[in-house]
Amino acid sequence: VHEYELEAQFRCGGSEAFVSWVENTLELQRTPHVMWDPTEEFDFDIVDSPQELEALIRTRAGEGYSARLTAGFCWSWSNPRPDGTLESDVVVGDWSMPWNAKPDAGRLAAGIPKSNYWASDAGGLEQVGCVYTAQGFEYDYAGVIFGRDLVYRPREGWVGQPEYSKDNVVRRARRGSVLFADLVKHTYRVLLTRGLRGCYVYFEDGPTRDYFLSRIEHGTAP
Repeated sequence: VHEYELEAQFRCGGSEAFVSWVENTLELQRTPHVMWDPTEEFDFDIVDSPQELEALIRTRAGEGYSARLTAGFCWSWSNPRPDGTLESDVVVGDWSMPWNAKPDAGRLAAGIPKSNYWASDAGGLEQVGCVYTAQGFEYDYAGVIFGRDLVYRPREGWVGQPEYSKDNVVRRARRGSVLFADLVKHTYRVLLTRGLRGCYVYFEDGPTRDYFLSRIEHGTAP
């Protein structure tokens, strides 16, 4: 039996406000933080491409911080190739990168960490973490690819799109009134709140990006 449990701990060091804002924006609960204040001591930015997202994460890692990329479960998670290398499953346009190794992966090629070392081993910078791996870790900077499995529409609010999900556990899950969209909201809450110092996000869906941008205060940054 697979359990889909996502921790509810605050993990953004020094920025409880960011976690509160994420929960409000995803409509997980009402909080005092309706708008994000860019003057908060937490580095949040929305970027224009996965290439820019990867570059930011690599820059932070090069500065000596721990930094990792994660994504919503919108791409298949392949087994390692016979030689132990990983398929580049996460594809956005002409950008691609492998998921982290599966927990039950056998022999892996040199430089590819086991899933439980993905966040701490330097080789983890070369893979995208999924929620089942990332939920147990925290790091200084989080880069998140926000997929099309959860989108925001002005007239409907948050809409789950299971046809874009590759997470069979979530697609099958029905616990009372808990729907697909609610589970995916919790997925993105986890991914967005792994960073202790900052979070950068690339949105595949334009209107969802616009909604997040509309909830950021303007004219407050120094």
